[in-house]
Amino acid sequence: HDVFVTLCHSKNLLISYHLHCNPFHKKSKVKNDSKQDAFDFGFESVIIKGEKARGDHMTKIAVLSDIHGNTRALEAVLADAEKERVEEYWLLGDILMPGTGRKNILRRLEDLPITIRVLGNWEESLWRAAHRKLDTSRPSHRYLLRQCQYIMEEISLDDIEALQAFPMHTHRQFGNLKVGISHHLPDKNWGRELIHLGKQEDFDRLVTNPDCDIAIYGHIHQQFLRYGSGGQLILNPGSIGQPFFLSAHLREDLRAQYMILDFDEKGLKDIDFRRVDYDVMSELQLARDLKLPYYEVYYESLVNGIHHTHNQDLLHEIAQSQGHDVELDDWLSRNS
Repeated sequence: HDVFVTLCHSKNLLISYHLHCNPFHKKSKVKNDSKQDAFDFGFESVIIKGEKARGDHMTKIAVLSDIHGNTRALEAVLADAEKERVEEYWLLGDILMPGTGRKNILRRLEDLPITIRVLGNWEESLWRAAHRKLDTSRPSHRYLLRQCQYIMEEISLDDIEALQAFPMHTHRQFGNLKVGISHHLPDKNWGRELIHLGKQEDFDRLVTNPDCDIAIYGHIHQQFLRYGSGGQLILNPGSIGQPFFLSAHLREDLRAQYMILDFDEKGLKDIDFRRVDYDVMSELQLARDLKLPYYEVYYESLVNGIHHTHNQDLLHEIAQSQGHDVELDDWLSRNS
């Protein structure tokens, strides 16, 4: 069933929440790929295709952010976007970790017409872990290193370098409208400046560094709409893999989140915040089958919406009790 809740309706702008319940059962396509080749997301060729497609008709864009390796959530979102006849995709970073997805997610994204892509902080964390630039005395860093070990069972260092190669900030023009896209701040893809309680001056950095009319960012795992001091529009599509809410009642709805934007010859016609059901139990079973490290932490984030990635005591306890410390030290010694 589809339910629309209209928040604002003016002559040229409709803003709505679209709550879509449609569990996804279709299997993703997988292309043959040699282990030596880094993944090619078709970025340059798709930009040309997107430019040719625009013209004067409506351009429908799915904005994807913070997948965090959640295979089933991504499958459901892409099925929903395909049903909505999305023409192109913008990818706002944090693709892998701490979920089940590895090569399967990269291959699935490789198939999409992605025209915009920016660097997330988890891509940088994966790169730093792969290059041994984390502090092995800190439980949260050992957590990231063990996640990196899991990722590198399927993904090469060249693939990780490719994930690291995209910009932190970019722009897209629609007529006179300039749209800025970043994972977090234009010059910083980590931190807490842009949470819902953030200072107005920090949100203004999204639309003044450099100037733009609309700013889109991810990172905070919440669907979000607000304005800059100059009236510029600021949007966040939420998180596909790990939605986050402070409110316990809001945490009862952890459907995958993304956003569809419709641009036409007059400007931004529609903003559609979407939430999509997916099979959480199937994702958790996949995690068990793949022996995903720190399963308990992943379970908590998917089932209860509680994230423990900075809980040093809990991460240390799990690493000791589940043998992750031994596994990690062995891997580090063999790959030093």
